[in-house]
Amino acid sequence: MIAKMSKYDLVLYAAQSDDFIARLRELGLVDITTTGWEPAEEDRQLLLDIEGHGRAAEFLSGFRTSGRCDAAAKPYATGAEAYEHYVAAQRAANGLRTELTRLEKAADELRPWGAFSVEELGALAERGVVLHYFTANRSLFEKNRAAWSERYAIEPIADEGADVHFVVVAAPGEEVEIDAQEMKAPTMDIREAERQIAENHRQLEALDAEFSRVAASEELLTDHARELKERLQGVRVKATAHPEADGTLVVMEGWAEKETSDRVDALLAEYPNVVWIKSDPTPEDETPVKLKNNRFARLFELIGAMYALPKYGTVDLTPFFAPFYMLFFAICLCDAGYGAILFVVGLLLRLKGGAKMAQAANLTMLCGGATVAFGFYANSFFGMTISSLSIFSGVRFLDFQNDFFSIALALGMVQILIGMAINIIHTTHVFGIRHALGLLGWFIILLSASLAGGLSMVFPGCVIPGFTVNSPAFYVALIVGAVLTLFFNSPGKNLFVNFGSGLWNTYNNITGLLSDVLSYIRLFAIGLSGGVLALVFNQLAFGLTGLDGDLSATPWWALVLQILGATVILLIGHGINLFMSSISSFVHPMRLTFVEFFKNAGFEMTTRSFDPIRKLEK
Repeated sequence: MIAKMSKYDLVLYAAQSDDFIARLRELGLVDITTTGWEPAEEDRQLLLDIEGHGRAAEFLSGFRTSGRCDAAAKPYATGAEAYEHYVAAQRAANGLRTELTRLEKAADELRPWGAFSVEELGALAERGVVLHYFTANRSLFEKNRAAWSERYAIEPIADEGADVHFVVVAAPGEEVEIDAQEMKAPTMDIREAERQIAENHRQLEALDAEFSRVAASEELLTDHARELKERLQGVRVKATAHPEADGTLVVMEGWAEKETSDRVDALLAEYPNVVWIKSDPTPEDETPVKLKNNRFARLFELIGAMYALPKYGTVDLTPFFAPFYMLFFAICLCDAGYGAILFVVGLLLRLKGGAKMAQAANLTMLCGGATVAFGFYANSFFGMTISSLSIFSGVRFLDFQNDFFSIALALGMVQILIGMAINIIHTTHVFGIRHALGLLGWFIILLSASLAGGLSMVFPGCVIPGFTVNSPAFYVALIVGAVLTLFFNSPGKNLFVNFGSGLWNTYNNITGLLSDVLSYIRLFAIGLSGGVLALVFNQLAFGLTGLDGDLSATPWWALVLQILGATVILLIGHGINLFMSSISSFVHPMRLTFVEFFKNAGFEMTTRSFDPIRKLEK
């Protein structure tokens, strides 16, 4: 559900704004509207510093596990000092790495020329002896060496490998015309290049002492980052407050949860020289949204947030799509063994990932557990049939391949009908029943057709007495639905306009609803394809290694090799299948939720979530 909000219009003296924002931050219950905020030049540096603290945290996380961190390093006095040293050290390290890249490339070019004296080459040039440096393919060099030697003095320097490096002695200003690649005269030899490379590595290692001190100051650095984020809250609030009375007063708009608004009222009543008006949000307001769901539905807020938050005053669809998403995930993965692996992964993530990963870990465990249950019912455990075990001989399993196609369509119809029912109830609540009659007509038609014709397709022999496709009650329901759809779809308009609009909507709804329902076939297709691939990998593993034949005469050492080979094939095959199937099981139920269900439920989105200014936690 969406938490109820209270709106506050605040007027206070501009000189009080800093202290007032600090008091609101301590309270931590008020979201001040900062829509349209554009950072000034000085604010951009604050944003860069906040972003830099995030990069610093990521860098230090890897640095501590790299073996280069000195655990006994002395921390800095403050977080600001630690960040300044981190920035300076990181800038120096980046410069050194860039220089190392240049030097290593230069060393690769200098290595064929070996060790020489740059000073002696300069002295030779002063005496009229100029060296030109060339490289050529070995076959080209051998073919033309004699001809080149007739015109120039040529000396090979390095002739190992496919290329030959050689120098040509010429007079100052003389052009050397040789069909080979001339290289730039070296400004240092390989010894100097390697010395500079070693010096850069030494300087990089020396910077590790700086980074170690920064790592030892991590808590101070975190506190400093939190202070910058709190400062940004105040900057945004002050920048978007409306000045009045020549800047003497400022006007702010704030929001608080209705259940905690009494505490906000108490603060405002005690604070001097503040005029405030408390009211309920209107449809024209850009009201921030906070979701409040039970423990089960709260896990799936992570999924809904990937699309958008619901608009204030509408319906939070999270509790309605949550059980469907869990079921659809289990259907797509459709293997008890794969579900058990996901459950273990979620459990490890819960134990090792900390509070930040708790929601994702719990969702993984929930979907993994649902997959174990459905995979068992679908008779699949790592591609093997569970019913082949004697202890399950009396259990009735689902014949997924033959029976689930129609069940997938039925599940889709159920979810679409629930979405339409939500839309009807919400429209009735907001605008009145007259505005929901057209949608109610379609709901009656679809529900009647599903009960009269579709029920027996999914559950053979299951028929509602007196309500079949040939019964008068069914035709009455269709007529009622058609009348509502054709003549009551546009309240306030005349009969002919309603009829024309109804005919056009009939075409759109028939094609749209047919497409929506057929989209749920993907549940059957994805679950079937994953199961088939698991079975194929099992057959490959046992067939290629011969474990599916008579093993009575097989030596023990050969049997060990066969088992090892089969294990490798199974691990690789099932690993690939689990990875691909998990992605499909995550994405496609999400697609069905965001497209088919949200559309039929009349979902309206907002981009603003409830984010009160507050003291940030460690």
